[in-house]
This record gives sequence, structure tokens and C-alpha cells, in this order.
Amino acid sequence: MANQLGKIEHVVQLMLENRSFDHMLGFLYADSGNVSPLGQPFDGLTGEESNPDDTGKQVKVYKIQASDPNPYLMPGADPGEGFQNTNFQLFSNDDPASGAVPQNNGFVVNFKAAIASDIANNFSDTIPGTQPSQIMGMYTPELLPVLSGLAKGYAVCDRWFASAPTMTMPNRAFAAAGTSQGHLDDHVKVFTCPSIFGRLSDKGVDWAIFGYNRDSLTQQDFPDTQSADSSHFGHFRDFQDRAAAGTLPAYTFLEPSWDATGNSQHPNYDVSKGEQLIHDTYYALFNGKAWTSTLLIITYDEHGGCYDHVAPPANATPPGDGTVGEFGFDFTRFGVRVPAVLVSPLITAGTVFRGSGPIDHTSVLKTVQERWGVAPLTARDKAAASLGDVLTLAQPRTDDPLSGVTVPASAVLHPQASTPSKIDMIQAKRVAALPIRNEKGHYGETGRLPPLSSAADVSDFIRDRTAAWSQHVQRQKRRRTSESTPNHGGRPTSSS
Repeated sequence: MANQLGKIEHVVQLMLENRSFDHMLGFLYADSGNVSPLGQPFDGLTGEESNPDDTGKQVKVYKIQASDPNPYLMPGADPGEGFQNTNFQLFSNDDPASGAVPQNNGFVVNFKAAIASDIANNFSDTIPGTQPSQIMGMYTPELLPVLSGLAKGYAVCDRWFASAPTMTMPNRAFAAAGTSQGHLDDHVKVFTCPSIFGRLSDKGVDWAIFGYNRDSLTQQDFPDTQSADSSHFGHFRDFQDRAAAGTLPAYTFLEPSWDATGNSQHPNYDVSKGEQLIHDTYYALFNGKAWTSTLLIITYDEHGGCYDHVAPPANATPPGDGTVGEFGFDFTRFGVRVPAVLVSPLITAGTVFRGSGPIDHTSVLKTVQERWGVAPLTARDKAAASLGDVLTLAQPRTDDPLSGVTVPASAVLHPQASTPSKIDMIQAKRVAALPIRNEKGHYGETGRLPPLSSAADVSDFIRDRTAAWSQHVQRQKRRRTSESTPNHGGRPTSSS
């Protein structure tokens, strides 16, 4: 059927945190022999997949049960993240030889090390009783009825890989800019390259970034987002209002809340809260005035150390932007497979979408570029597979696959609910570096990060520091406007 991308006026992307495909969607079509209702093959779990522990004993994948202790806080600790941990999970070696083929056999051993490290460093995120075998625990459609309902009711991508085999910030950079400029860790950085947001502005095409309940992290990532007008930014409630009115821009990027009580689904935070966020995002669009011309893309930035049985391909196109990868990495290998669901009334229910080749985060860039005539950012997104071919229906559907679905809820509170999360602290460090007005009234001063002992402290600091920085930005804009305005009559203008 013909590609209907031209009928899409609004692309909305919700990017969640640190879950693998198998962990969230591996059992999606297990009851039908891993074949969708359309007869399309689905690369899911059979239940026979396993990983060795440190004694060599094989630990099989298993289904998380609602009756398990803390089922929505699984796995019970934050798994190992980053380039070297990912290498160990894939190759059982954190420095694999050139050309080595990943066997995905190091997850249990690496998770055991992550638990031990958490306890030794007194991070206290680990749920008491957590065992290394829990990394082989997988959610079922019954436990994730919202994500699974949308995956079955519209399209699931079982060949969507993280852009790089590492952690959050580099992958989020790829999602926005087609490169991480060589970076492979979450250390505080501001990228210096252009992003899709700036490219859209150059074409006169509108866009927006919405943080959940605070100013967005992405706003501080790139020069063209830092300098963008405040009208491009808001909170989730603003997204809901604009979705209802049908006034969302061409491209919308949504962030979750990052703290331990939030809805990002970062291990080991409450997955059910992420189900609520997905539900609320979907219905904001479904009930909005522009639903028939909208494509919702639900993705996760990286696998976060969660098990997946599919080896990442080694045929990725490097960004080619002149930057050198840390650890000598050449960016020809994708990261681990992550959950991805495509939602639109122009998609046939039960679709398993693989596109023209491996899909990664830059496939969203490619799709936006195709739809609005935007130039590629790097060689990676230029070569990326587009998502447009998933849109095959000439007439939009009117049914609701989530009708009658109850959003799951967990009564368990995370044991470190008040402790700042890793992403909390990344954002706090970034806004601490923003210029603000000092006690003498001069702008351009950057500050040190004060002691922040709770998630509430972090949230308040980000709010106040961002507000002070915004004042600085607005003052600069007023000054530039004043300097460019002709002074008729030759009289000097007064200043206050």
C-alpha cells in the first residue's frame, strides 16, 4: 500500500528510559507463536532463552507475575550502564576484540556486579532480596496492558536499536542531532552541533519540547535549543492543552519526569507510572482535534542493562561529523534493541514494522526530514531507515485499541523516593552552568552546584536557576532589540 506520510501534520515522540525490547515487549506475541495477526514474524521470546551465572549455570528468561514482590520495580536494582558494561553484557568482555560477534551472554554476571556495586557504594537503590537472576525477568502483556495494547493495536518495531551501545545522554543526542559528538557517557556536556529543532526553525517549521513537570533537559543540550524562543517549551499540561486544541507543532518531543517517584520507567523505578504516562499521552492525542493527522512514536533511549536476546547489528553508518569516539569506538555498531511502538489511525492493527533496514533513533530524524523537506544533520540520519512506510491506510481508523483497558498501579513506594536520580543531577549540573545575574547586577556569572540532598531540592534548584537564566536571555533580547531600533530625532534614549 502507498506510503501516507504526507497526510501526517504532527509527529509526537515520547522517549522513556533504559529498558530493553525483550524486557518490555518480548512476550507480546508469545501466545501466537511469535506471529502477529497479520501473519508477520515477530522476533520475541520463546521462553527458552538463557544466560549463564558466574558458576556457569544457565538462568532462563521468565515471566514477571503480578503476585511477585514489587512486580513494577523490576529488576530490583539499577543494572550496569554505559559502553563498558554494555560490552560485557553482549560479549562477556568489556573490551571485545575487533570483529567479535556478540552472544548476549553477560547480563546475569554483569547484573550481579551492579548489585554489589550499589550496595558497596551505599547508593541504596537495590530492593532487599534482589537476585542476579532477576535480570532475566520479563514483563507480559497482562502486566503492561497500555504499552502492549498500543503495540498490538497499531505497530511494534522489533528491529529498533539504540543508536550507540551506551547510556542515556549520548543516545538522546543521537535522537536529536544524529551524533553524540564522540561521547559515550553521561558526564555533563553541552553538545555544540545543530539539532533537528534548529533545522526545523531554519525551514520555518514549528516544533516543541515539553518537560513533564519541570523545564526540559533537552532545552539545554544544543546551541539552537538554548537560544530558541520560550514559545517552543512547556510542560506536559501544556502539551495536553495544545493536543486538545489541535495546535501541536510539526514535531513534538516529550520527556518524562526523572525522579525516583516519576514516570520515566528507569530501573528500578515504578513501571506502572510510565504506563499511566503512555496512556495520558495517547488519549491527549486520540481525543484531540488533530488525531487523524498525527503519528505518535513511543521509544526508549537505551536498554539500561536489561536483557535482550538479539545481537545489535554492526552495520551502522558513523555520523561522519569529524568527531572521535571515546574508547576508540567508531560508531559502526548499534546499541541494544529497545521497545518502540508506532501509533496512528493510518496504521493497520497488528503490524510488525521493520522498515528498509535496522531502525535506530535517527529514523525519527529521517522521517521528520522527509515529511518537511529538512536537510540531514549527519551521515547517520541521512542513511537511516524511514518510518513512513508504516502508514498504509488512506482512510484513518476510528477504533480505539485501548478501550476498556485499565492502567496498572503499584502500591509500593520506591525505597529511595526522595533521593535525587542520576538524570536529576545531570540536569541540575547543566542549569548550574547557565549564566545568571550576580549580586552586583551583572550577568554572565555561572555558579557552583549547591548541596542537593533530596529530589525536592533538585527540582526547586532547577526551577529557580532556569528562571534566573531566562531573565538573562530575555534581557539580552531586549538589549539587542533596543540597539537595532532607529533613534528618531537624534535624542538619546533613556535607560532605567
